[in-house]
Amino acid sequence: MPAPKAKRPARSKLSRAEIAEMFARLKSLNPKPTTELEFSSPYELLVAVTLSAQATDVGVNKATRKLFPVANTPARIAALGVDGLKPYIATIGLFNTKAANVVAMAHQLIEHHGGEVPRDRASLEALPGVGRKTANVVLNTAFGEPTMAVDTHIFRVSNRTGLAPGKNVREVEDLLVRVIPAEYLHDAHHWLILHGRYVCKARVPDCPHCAIRDICRYRDKTPGEPVPATRAAG
Repeated sequence: MPAPKAKRPARSKLSRAEIAEMFARLKSLNPKPTTELEFSSPYELLVAVTLSAQATDVGVNKATRKLFPVANTPARIAALGVDGLKPYIATIGLFNTKAANVVAMAHQLIEHHGGEVPRDRASLEALPGVGRKTANVVLNTAFGEPTMAVDTHIFRVSNRTGLAPGKNVREVEDLLVRVIPAEYLHDAHHWLILHGRYVCKARVPDCPHCAIRDICRYRDKTPGEPVPATRAAG
């Protein structure tokens, strides 16, 4: 019986030169991209990202502007408790579950990490409410690691443009890490998520204002004459 054929690794539909040009353009429009979540410490970022699941950054920021002045450390969150935390985040979807996770996370950080946010993936993913995507955001944005957190925006942009086609977020993540030039990898997460949020939108992408329209492989581009980008495409 013949051995099963090895699965061919996913490949980008773009050439190396096209990928480098894509990120050079995104960088020129937004040289220092960052998350739109508001935070002033790794712990605040961890909490904000945990709260942002199935919620908007705008909604999370409104809640944390009230929460963080009162409780922005594991000790203070633990002291609030679940019932004390809920009123601050009640406007965020799934707030009951998130409150339980954030408080349990605070206790675990105190008990196992001296109240500090760990800098390794395994420890982050062991925290309540923290999955691979949240860990990647924290590692990248708080600690400067070249990780790739694939959300719905990045998944869409990666498949639409042909940059990193994949059937699931892990396939897209692994391919992005392989094909994005090292010099752009640290900021690539932010460029792609912002590009998906403001230009390559889900229902009607703004192709005429897209800085990478000529590189993109999307067949159903929205009509209109290409115009110079007047805002950061990401």
